[in-house]
Amino acid sequence: MTSTSLAPQPAGLRQTSVSRFSAEYRTDTAFVANPRPRLSWVVATDSMDWQQIRAELRLNREGTVESAVYEGPESVLVDWPFAAIAAGEQVAVEVRVSGNDGGTTAWSEPLTLAGGYLGGPWQAEAIGLPAVAGEEIPLGQPGQLRHEFTVGPGLTRGTLFATAHGVYQAEINGSEVDDQVLKPGWTAYADRLNHETTDVTSLLRAGANAVGVWLAGGWYTEKYGFHGFAKPFYGVQLAVKVELHLEYADGTRQTVASGPKWRATTAGPIVSSGIYAGEAFDARRLEVGWSSQGFDDSRWLPASVDSGPVDFKLWAEATPAVAPPVRRIEEMPVREVLTTPSGATVLDFGQNLVGRLRIRVSGDAGHRITLRHAEVLEGGELSLRPLRLASATDSYTLAGGGEEEWEPRFTFHGFRYAQVDNWPGELDPAAITAVVIHNDMRRTGWFECSDPMLNRLHENALWGMRGNFLALPTDCPQRDERLGWTGDIQVFSPTASYLYDSLGFLSSWLQDLAIEQSHRNGVVPIVVPAVLGMLESPVAAWGDAATVVPWVLYERFGDRGLLGRQYQSMCDWADALLRVRDSSGLWQGQMQLGDWLDPAAPPDKPGAARTHGDIVASAYLFRSLDLAAKAAAVLGADDDHGKYSTLAEDVRSAFLSEYVTPSGRMVSDAQTAYSLALMFGICTDPVQRQALGDRLAELARLGGYRIATGFVGTPLIADALTITGHMDAAERLLTQTECPSWLYPVTQGATTIWERWDSILEDGSINPGEMTSFNHYALGAIADWMHRTVAGLAPAAPGYRKQHIAPRPLRSLQHASTSHETPYGLASAAWKRSGERIRVEAVVPPGTTAVVSLPDGSEEFEVGSGRHAWTVPDAGPASAPGAVSLDSPLSAIMDDPEAYAAAWQAIEAHDPAAAAQFRKDTVWYRQTSLNQGLIFTPAPIKEDIGSALSALNGTRAAVPSTKP
Repeated sequence: MTSTSLAPQPAGLRQTSVSRFSAEYRTDTAFVANPRPRLSWVVATDSMDWQQIRAELRLNREGTVESAVYEGPESVLVDWPFAAIAAGEQVAVEVRVSGNDGGTTAWSEPLTLAGGYLGGPWQAEAIGLPAVAGEEIPLGQPGQLRHEFTVGPGLTRGTLFATAHGVYQAEINGSEVDDQVLKPGWTAYADRLNHETTDVTSLLRAGANAVGVWLAGGWYTEKYGFHGFAKPFYGVQLAVKVELHLEYADGTRQTVASGPKWRATTAGPIVSSGIYAGEAFDARRLEVGWSSQGFDDSRWLPASVDSGPVDFKLWAEATPAVAPPVRRIEEMPVREVLTTPSGATVLDFGQNLVGRLRIRVSGDAGHRITLRHAEVLEGGELSLRPLRLASATDSYTLAGGGEEEWEPRFTFHGFRYAQVDNWPGELDPAAITAVVIHNDMRRTGWFECSDPMLNRLHENALWGMRGNFLALPTDCPQRDERLGWTGDIQVFSPTASYLYDSLGFLSSWLQDLAIEQSHRNGVVPIVVPAVLGMLESPVAAWGDAATVVPWVLYERFGDRGLLGRQYQSMCDWADALLRVRDSSGLWQGQMQLGDWLDPAAPPDKPGAARTHGDIVASAYLFRSLDLAAKAAAVLGADDDHGKYSTLAEDVRSAFLSEYVTPSGRMVSDAQTAYSLALMFGICTDPVQRQALGDRLAELARLGGYRIATGFVGTPLIADALTITGHMDAAERLLTQTECPSWLYPVTQGATTIWERWDSILEDGSINPGEMTSFNHYALGAIADWMHRTVAGLAPAAPGYRKQHIAPRPLRSLQHASTSHETPYGLASAAWKRSGERIRVEAVVPPGTTAVVSLPDGSEEFEVGSGRHAWTVPDAGPASAPGAVSLDSPLSAIMDDPEAYAAAWQAIEAHDPAAAAQFRKDTVWYRQTSLNQGLIFTPAPIKEDIGSALSALNGTRAAVPSTKP
């Protein structure tokens, strides 16, 4: 092994600075949700092996300067050392850092923070839309509200606080107050409501002013449920609270609050709006200047007061939003204009995305344009069946008189294709843009390799996350569902934590999980917020989000505070599981979703997996007890640690006794079962673990290296094969293109992760199953293994305080790289083949270290921060592939990709259907010859196969293969 690192520069040339400084979770705004926000900073330096010695903090509070000093290395989520920030108070804080190189940075740029919460109870009343005498307001009827007020001289700051039962946007003097959409998001409305805090000083002026509010139903009035039995869950009428705080130079304060003096109308331009249905807008009904001073609102009616929801008369306490807001993130042009067989005009944006369309159009007043959205085409037309009862249709009625621009305000769709009906005149594709929306999280993870298909797979996982991290982590963004399924995020949370800074987003959602759980005696519902009212008993792998997600966030972000906040939820879930154990000490005999969407399951029975649901449940029983014990150890809860550790050991013993033979076979001889026993650490005996791994690899081969796992097993199997020495089998699974596989959707043009392995069947038709989404991130959890193993970057201590640099080059790749913006700065790992050697490069952020395990099998060693490079021999294939023939074992053919391809291509030349049968249905036994496997194959085809294999042998003899 040869090693190089950048040599330290002379002290006078070293450059060290604070490159990022943030407070708590949100870095997009000066307003903080916590009066004592934790602080984090990242240092950039040219010094090798740099470590922080101390940090100095300086606070400017209205001209009074305070300071604090931290001795030691901590720079992530450091406790606030000053007095709490009062509601509305504005402070500025700076940091400078001293390192072990003897230098001290300059003071950072000041971080301006303000208390983004009210100093007391709301003065604003909840106001809603008026009902016309004798008429009932339709469910979720959108509308507008307005109020005029006077601002005195000497205004220094105006702060708007607002929240809603529904979704809203506020305007002051004709301008929107911010660029956020779908406020205040979706939380467990009965118990927790977000409020927004917005600095609106620049929109106000001395004298007369006006505030206006757009209001629609959003998630609050949506109908939830399946099979036509959907119904409203929260309420049927909308309401909003608005409170404007004005501060003046002379110290006086003024409050403008919503109440009975406000005016409202339901006759505005938003005719109807729904998350699933879409939005209808009639521009003829837009009253110019409605949110500005001097508008004649005499035709408007007094806003209704206390028009709260039917089921929850009292408003939950509104607290500042923790998650970053939903915003317009990206715009995408039309890639292609298609004309369908029926003559319809369909726009292809080239990417399955989540958002809506923005149009620019001219035409006659009253002309109505309709926009329908879908993820795929079937028979050349929009495929609407997968949407189920979601109309996903927007319409715009023109006002006339020139060019008009419109974008729906309170809905979103999952789509790649949009059908445009009744466009006036010739359609210019430049007049329509797709607007991508999701929570505005900071991108933190990247991956690239020499295989374009794997790059597309990774990109699909990224886009799947983008589309489903909108207000909360949903399962899908397009059909009549879009719910916070706990199982999906449980398996995807490691990948999510790498790709984006999702700590604030998931921290917010976990608060709702704990709330919903508290109403169910510790049981976590399968969706959060819990709007389905079904499966109220514990469900394995879904409810375990209560223990898994907090632990993942602790591992990836080092947030001990979040772990402490969620600890009771973790214990409550563990205790709920203990109550459902049977006499054997395992979790058995109850309804489970199991290894959901195992590809062997029929389309109408997605839970009918090869791995028994009791094995999944009992494995997760161990997993959650084990994580509760680990959390207790971190938090110093010694009694709980002893309790849950002992219980976990009891479950481990019972699991091994019930489901695992001493020789390493499992009762459910299926890949998910073996992966659970290995990756959850249930089986610890080295000999037995190796036997489990060997059988897992054998099962992978027997299945032709096609996927045989569902939601539970898929995130685990590649790691389970890797840790038991079967990296080749893991590679074959990853790079397989036949159905089912990760890359099969890529061959079908997928740009997001599918819900089913075969959402599009091999004949090009759409899977007939009722659940057929083309944007489900769960199966994209393989991206985490690509980061940690293929490229080789993983956390070795909470928050990446120590990294694990351990690339495991795939034989089919020439290079791979990954980088991740850790809480301490950018870390990266990369490798590249060059002749018979592999060069490994890594960047270790300042203030951290890394344990390095190189692909040549040399011993691990530790390095400090900085750039490093090593060159090691390329192990390449264990040996050159041998000669193959009809007498070769089926296992030898399957484990030899060239021989396998030659065999089925020879059959395909005669009979494509027979080739498909050969590929899909052959069980690749170790001791069965290829000749025996083809026992019913006509002699001419056998002869051609033999000839193809002979030709392959000749090629290999002529050009020996030693390295990829």
